Amino acid sequence: MSSIVFDDVRVRYGKSEVVRGFSDTVRSGEWLGLIGPNGAGKSSLLKAVVGVVPSSGDVVVDGASMSLRSRSRRAALVAYVPQDPLMPADMTGFEYALLGRAPYVGYFGSESRHDRAMVADVLDRLELSEFSDRRLAHLSGGERQRLVIARALATEAPILLLDEPTSALDIGHQQQALELVARLRREHGLTVISAMHDLTLAGLYSDRLTLLHEGVVVASGEPETVLRAETLAEFYGVRVSVHREPDGTIVVIPRRESLSS
Repeated sequence: MSSIVFDDVRVRYGKSEVVRGFSDTVRSGEWLGLIGPNGAGKSSLLKAVVGVVPSSGDVVVDGASMSLRSRSRRAALVAYVPQDPLMPADMTGFEYALLGRAPYVGYFGSESRHDRAMVADVLDRLELSEFSDRRLAHLSGGERQRLVIARALATEAPILLLDEPTSALDIGHQQQALELVARLRREHGLTVISAMHDLTLAGLYSDRLTLLHEGVVVASGEPETVLRAETLAEFYGVRVSVHREPDGTIVVIPRRESLSS
């Protein structure tokens, strides 16, 4: 179980600052959902955590700066599911998911029986066992995306970063993948930070939402306090209806402009 602290994190591409001083504490076992329109800085913030993009400020996990950790230690602490991962076409599904065990394998070592069993279990939970021996080139976009999630979960890292993890999945596999993450969070205290465009799903699974706009936090709190029609209209430029289901689920529904006869 691990917490993560953001201290004035900033990300700049050339002259453009896309994340402007993000500070927050995500408690151990908490699920923070990052929402906001395209270009809001969600993906850049997640990339800053794992060092994919240069950043200033600090990211602290369990009291120590990520910048002071070795690469293998960072990979063992934080698993990252990117939007557009590099997936070698000639690698099998099992081989790709097995890469999630890399932080625990020495330079001249090989995966253990436990490593392979862990990967097989994750593939089974995501209903991917049938793709274990198939080459990535022969899989659909949704199947490959599920394998990316499997690779991250196989790491057994206490912190999981998800960047649009269900964008290529049908509704059934969206729920399957997110329910598996939610189950691991309950069972093992997994800390989750997800960037998601689907506002209903973001509100359904997250304990807390943070709305980013042009790199700045403009709203933060429990889903019902952030997912308000007037707030979404202001920062997304869209007309929506927001209502609460009997079970407490917040549902965001786009509305069409009135059509003249």
